[in-house]
This record gives sequence, C-alpha cells and structure tokens, in this order.
Amino acid sequence: MIGILRPPSHQPRVPEEKVDEKYRRLRWQVFMGIFVGYAGYYFVRKNFSLAMPYLIEEGYSRTELGFALSGVAIAYGLSKFLMGSVSDRSNARSFMALGLAVSAVIMIMMGTLPFATASVTMMFTLLLLNGWFQGMGWPPSGRTMVHWFSASERGTKMAFWNVAHNVGGGLVGPIAILGVAIFADWHAILYTHGILSLIVVVFILLTVRDTPQSQGLPPIEEHRKDYPKTFDYDSTHEKEFSTREIFFGNVFNNRLLWTIALANAFVYLVRYGVLDWAPTYLGEVKNFSFDDSSWAYALYEWAGIPGTLLCGWMSDRLFRGRRAPVSIIYMFLTGICVVIYWLNPPGNPGVDIAMLISIGFLIYGPVMLIGVHALDLVPKKAAGTAAGFTGLFGYVGGAVAANVAIGALVDAAGWDAGFLLIVSACVAAMILISLTWKAEREVLLGD
Repeated sequence: MIGILRPPSHQPRVPEEKVDEKYRRLRWQVFMGIFVGYAGYYFVRKNFSLAMPYLIEEGYSRTELGFALSGVAIAYGLSKFLMGSVSDRSNARSFMALGLAVSAVIMIMMGTLPFATASVTMMFTLLLLNGWFQGMGWPPSGRTMVHWFSASERGTKMAFWNVAHNVGGGLVGPIAILGVAIFADWHAILYTHGILSLIVVVFILLTVRDTPQSQGLPPIEEHRKDYPKTFDYDSTHEKEFSTREIFFGNVFNNRLLWTIALANAFVYLVRYGVLDWAPTYLGEVKNFSFDDSSWAYALYEWAGIPGTLLCGWMSDRLFRGRRAPVSIIYMFLTGICVVIYWLNPPGNPGVDIAMLISIGFLIYGPVMLIGVHALDLVPKKAAGTAAGFTGLFGYVGGAVAANVAIGALVDAAGWDAGFLLIVSACVAAMILISLTWKAEREVLLGD
C-alpha cells in the first residue's frame, strides 16, 4: 500500500519543444480528473441528509440523527488535516481513488445491510468511518492544483475546480429521486450513490497524474515564470518536506492561517446549518414534499457554481489576489438571505427556494476563498496540510455544530434558536476574516 501511495519519481525532462503541448494536454486532463473525482466524493458524503426524514418517521429524533451525521464531520475534519500531510507525500491519483472507493463501499453497506441503520451508534460509527476516507479527497486535489497551476491564476482555476462539490452535491437530490423511483426503497438514497461513486474511482485512475516533474515537465512556476508573492520561493520548495517541516515550519507557526481557520468554522456552520437541515426544515415547517425538498437541496448546491466562479474572478481581478474583501461581502449578503429564509412564513415556497438559491450562490464563495487563501500562505509541498488545517476547523468546529448543536437547539427551543445560531455565525466569520485585511494588503499590494 505504501508503495502505491508514494509519489512517482521525477522523469527525465521532455524535449523543450514538446513542453508546451504536453503541459496544455495534461493540465486539462488532471483538472478534469480531480473535478469529476471530487464531485464523486459528494455523492457519498451528503446523501445521508436526504434519508433523515425517513429515519425520523421510523422513530429517531433530530438530536439523534444530528449526532449520527456529526460522525462524518468529526472524522472528515480530522482526516482532512492528518491525511493532508500524508497526501503531501503521496501519489495524488492513488490517494484520491482509494479514499473514494472505501467511502462508496461503506455507503453501499448502509443501504443494503439492515443492521447499518438499526441504531444511532451503528450509523454514527459507519458515518465516522466514511468521513475519515472522505478526508482523502480535498488534499490530493489541492496538491494537484498547486503543482499544475501557478499563483496568479490559482484563484480563478480553483474557483472552477471548487464548483465540483456543487455539481456533485447538486446531483445528490436527483440521484436520490431516481434511485427511490427505480427501486421503490428509500434505502436507495444510500446505495445508488455508492455504486455511481465506484464508477468515478475508475475515472480518477485514468486521468489524474501527480506532479509535472513526474511526467518529465518543469515546475509550473518555471514554466509560466510566475512565482508566489506570499513567501520566498526558491528551488527548495520543489523538494518534499518532512512531516516536521510541514507542521512546525509552515503550518502551526502561521498566524494568518490560524485566523482563517477559525473563520472557516463559522462559514461551515452556516453552510451546513442551512444545507443539512433543509430537507427536514422544509418538510416540517414549510410543508415541502420529499421531491420538492430534494430539488431545493439540489438548487442550493448548483447555485454555488456561478457564485463561486464570480467570487474567484473578483478576488483575482478586482482585488488583485486579495481574498478577504470578497469573502466579507459574500458573508454579509448570506446573512441577509438566511434571515429572509427563516422569517418567510409557510405558503410562500417561491421565496424559500429563491433564498436557498441565493444562500447557495453566496456561501460557497467564502468556502472556496478560504481554501485558496490557505494554499497562498504556504509553500506548495505543504499545501495539503494547510488546506486540511482550515478544514479541521471547518468540519470539527463548524459542521459538527451545524449537525449536533442545531439539532439539539431545535428539539429544545424550536427552529428560531437554530437560525439565531446561523446568523450569529455569519457575523463572527466576517469579523475574523477582516483581521486578515491589513496583512493581505501589505503582502500583495505593498501598502
């Protein structure tokens, strides 16, 4: 297994006249590989939320299901961080494919084996295990992006790649509707997605490649004559770092990275506080059917595509590589839409759907930019760990609070209490992101 995951050795340089053509072809190929691959991860990460209304009908409480669902967030946050350091020293193709394959098998088990949904403890355990292997998706994608795309283009390119989770997450609802219709069984919400994810595993193996050097190409910085401004780049950044160098030399001592990681916790609380509870909230409070809730869930995700692309473009072009201003604008508008979604009375489904679309359009911009900001702040050989560090806060802090705290608050005090927590998280995220404003200006603009 270690041999499979180890990065391939550098290959002899291809002739200079062939570098441009090979770079163009492989950049497109690896981008499609991690795009489709990461979309496939979402097939088996977010489908459990659509099964929750059926489990409530079987007698489980919202608090119990929120606890079970938190297994994904807890394990994913830890795995994204710890496995990020492993991915920085691994073959991106094998690493990404292995994680998705195991996640798919777990979800197929949950849908086909009765004991898998027979207790909260069993669901929590399997979702915890699923979350761990889910953590093997983002880090190799981040590693691939920083090796194949240089600093000045990364905001836009990352924005395009980042919509993969909107594509994958948005397909969860339609796939669930199709699966239930074909198999006449709500458990199809679980196993249909797992089967499709195994097909995506094959695509990853066929398309993803590790680094340009492993294909006989020069580093991307050398090829495009585009070197990062946020740290002093030299040839040592093309050498693989030790675990100690990654953690203590580039991550734990980075104060800006700590700040955006904390902000990420609140951004993720908003993201999953709205998304994970949308099927339940819309069914219980707004009288939506399963199909209507599933489509609303999908529209939330798909709306993130244009929102994320616009966010990346604004960051690169209007704010010259600065991430904080756009993130703050997006979080402010998100907070307004959350309030309207919350206070809109039942019987106005058009307003509910419009606000879900608006929240989806807005929230994924800051989610993406915090990830890009993390990559900007460290050498590329520590990219997976830096991304995992912000993800640790996002999932273990924000997503767990969205699952457990909101479920418990709603059981104890009603949906108003849950929405007050979400709105407060919008405000906290804006405050923390604003703390990076001055540092970004000094580093990128020389102010």
